[in-house]
Amino acid sequence: MDKIAVVILNWNGCETLRTFLPSVVRYSGEDGAVVYVADNGSGDSSVRMLREEFPSVRVILLERNYGFADGYNHALRRLEAEYVVLLNSDVEVTEHWLRPLTDYMDAHPEVAGCQPKLRSWREKTRFEYAGAAGGYIDHYGYPFCRGRLMGIVEQDKGQYDTVVPVFWATGAALFIRLKDYWEAGGLDGRFFAHMEEIDLCWRLRSRGRMLVCVPQSVVYHVGGATLKQESPHKTFLNFRNNLLMLYKNLPEKELTGVMRVRTILDYVASLSFLVKGQWANAVSVWKARREFKRMRPLYVKTRKENQDKMSNVAIPERTTYSLLYRFYFCRKKYFSNLSD
Repeated sequence: MDKIAVVILNWNGCETLRTFLPSVVRYSGEDGAVVYVADNGSGDSSVRMLREEFPSVRVILLERNYGFADGYNHALRRLEAEYVVLLNSDVEVTEHWLRPLTDYMDAHPEVAGCQPKLRSWREKTRFEYAGAAGGYIDHYGYPFCRGRLMGIVEQDKGQYDTVVPVFWATGAALFIRLKDYWEAGGLDGRFFAHMEEIDLCWRLRSRGRMLVCVPQSVVYHVGGATLKQESPHKTFLNFRNNLLMLYKNLPEKELTGVMRVRTILDYVASLSFLVKGQWANAVSVWKARREFKRMRPLYVKTRKENQDKMSNVAIPERTTYSLLYRFYFCRKKYFSNLSD
């Protein structure tokens, strides 16, 4: 059994792998990790390139494109390890990046998973949008990070260099005990992509397991390499999956109230897209809500299971306030003054 398995999911990303895999191979092997690439049924030359240029990397061949969420589920069923790292293909890692993560996890058995500090690959002094220095979520399901609120991403000046509990650890570089991954049910394959790691982390936190950011480990993430930031399909997945996540995980006493407010906020978001001339994104919000209503009956059993296994209703890293209100009306633009 591997101590650490670093698993990169690939779909038609030959050139991305060629660019970023060298750092992963170089700086993961030195800390005893085994590097895997799980290929999601690529139609390009990814697999041939891996076998010719990276013979030390173990290749897991999946029959088709299962998406990010179920792709990882299928890949992780084929290996045995104490810890796995779900690492995006567009991440550049640094020397001994795994050591602080492993040391912390070895010393804290109550912690199910953690993440390194994510900086932007394009602007390496700035945090990266997808995970920054650890993720949180507001009362109505809007995720944010130490170092990133909405679209504002901070410079990394060491202001978030402490190890802290978080609500969610980014799927771009998620270091997790494989036992915890499976006991919580793994990633929800029905999500396909986006929000799936937050959903998994919510299940873990509600069952009493901890998540942290260990900023002594630093990686650089390109971000947006799979779907562009303004992609209508990404908008659809984000809104649909966020609603599914809320339905799955909200405590019973909050469900009706939160979902009513989200209906209003989603239509405000759609109107905002229309004002900006982003018609396709506006339509994607409507489609997401319609698809959520169609899929909701399929999640009744899942919701009951989550409620039955919930041992931690009040999760400190899930705020009681609205991020949108504090950001837009109270002008709180940085994590450090969000709760002032």
